[in-house]
Amino acid sequence: MYRYLGDKHTDSALKGGLCEAMRQQNGKCIRGKNGSMLVRFLDLPYPTVVIGRLLRKVNPEDKLAHQK
Repeated sequence: MYRYLGDKHTDSALKGGLCEAMRQQNGKCIRGKNGSMLVRFLDLPYPTVVIGRLLRKVNPEDKLAHQK
């Protein structure tokens, strides 16, 4: 589980949003050669490509606090 920080060009609906990494068959995250990463935001039904260095891992306790 990750939190997307975003930048000045990011849609405000995605800034600070929680997302999960889309994974390959072998369990590795899908990353691009330019550092991008394919994720699925919890609020969106479709996968999105984001800048990987703007993602931050979220502790499981923080995830549960966000859902309440």
